[in-house]
Amino acid sequence: MTAVPHDAPGDDPLEVFARWHHEATATAPDPDAAALATATSGGRPSVRFVLLRGIDAQGVRFFTNYDSRKGAELASNPRAAIAWFDSVARRQVRIEGAVSVLDAAASDAYFASRDRGHQLGAHASHQSAPLADRASLQRAYAAAESRFDGSEVPRPDRWGGYLVVPDAIELWVQRPDRLHDRFSYSLEAGAWSAVRLAP
Repeated sequence: MTAVPHDAPGDDPLEVFARWHHEATATAPDPDAAALATATSGGRPSVRFVLLRGIDAQGVRFFTNYDSRKGAELASNPRAAIAWFDSVARRQVRIEGAVSVLDAAASDAYFASRDRGHQLGAHASHQSAPLADRASLQRAYAAAESRFDGSEVPRPDRWGGYLVVPDAIELWVQRPDRLHDRFSYSLEAGAWSAVRLAP
């Protein structure tokens, strides 16, 4: 048996996160937004917001440009941390874990579901690369529009998905007088254990 406090939100923190995220879609202003932290192989960190595109028993998914700064950092140091906050329900989830690239089929399927403008933008933008001015970006977008006029927009090779596989998750719930609930989960031999932390 795993050791999880009886008053924890659940035995499996990924199931709890998936439930909280689903509940947030009805009330929170931007429930998919989460901060993603990566680091270089030398340990220099960086953080930015991404959109979560799937939470299940395997982990947490997001999509981006592989050539971006985060893509380069994940290639050299394939671990990441995620922080998600529901400002309405006052709940927070923190995740740490290994990161792997999703297979081409999964990336193709998600890319095909995006708005056409977003698809064209993925071709026009070499994310994180220096840009002379906005006009050059708009020209690249117009060139993509012309190139794919009358046809489907394929996924660029440099764009796709990642899976964060957590080995540590913290669930936080705001309570009165700053006596918040915090539960720190760790994955041990394929099962989750947890301890309550002081707020």
